[in-house]
Amino acid sequence: MFDIDIDLRRGTFARRVRIDDEARVIALTGRSGAGKTSVLHAIAGLVEPRSGRIVIGERVLFDAVRRIDLPPHRRRVGYVFQDARLFPHLDVAGNLRYGRHPARERPRFGFDAVVELLGIASLLERRTANLSGGEAQRVAIGRALLSQPEILLLDEPLSMLDAERRDELLPWLRRVRDEVRLPMVYVSHQAEDARQLSASIHALD
Repeated sequence: MFDIDIDLRRGTFARRVRIDDEARVIALTGRSGAGKTSVLHAIAGLVEPRSGRIVIGERVLFDAVRRIDLPPHRRRVGYVFQDARLFPHLDVAGNLRYGRHPARERPRFGFDAVVELLGIASLLERRTANLSGGEAQRVAIGRALLSQPEILLLDEPLSMLDAERRDELLPWLRRVRDEVRLPMVYVSHQAEDARQLSASIHALD
């Protein structure tokens, strides 16, 4: 499922990352500055590796030898950041609809199905300032899914939450993992969090 072998260099940071894993959901752990987010950025097309390849499933996103480097919009990546990054001038429904990708084919993820999956029907008319951290992250996940991604990247979505909100969000993350059936990369500096979402953990130290 994941065939990643890349040479990353950003300023003084240099890292060779190799992941060969047949799991559908993998987790990346490690200390701050180990390169976890840089790997996500490389998958999303936000950072270009100096060499190597990124193949997920049967999709070749980057291959330096074959001169393949898909632009970000063609990689069909759903990205969930540490902070929800919701638009404060829109209510929850508006934030969700902002993420919708115009597709000619029947969308894989419909609005009502995503709302039900994440349990956010009661939040649709609320302003983002009135959401808890866990609620905001569920909306951010919903927005990412409505972009009709082929890959879902989650960059430490629990890191800015207190213990209660982390416990609130984890079951929803597991539900997305089990029901969405997309390739997923989950990043955390907490190995225990990573183990709750994937049995396939890659430590970047």
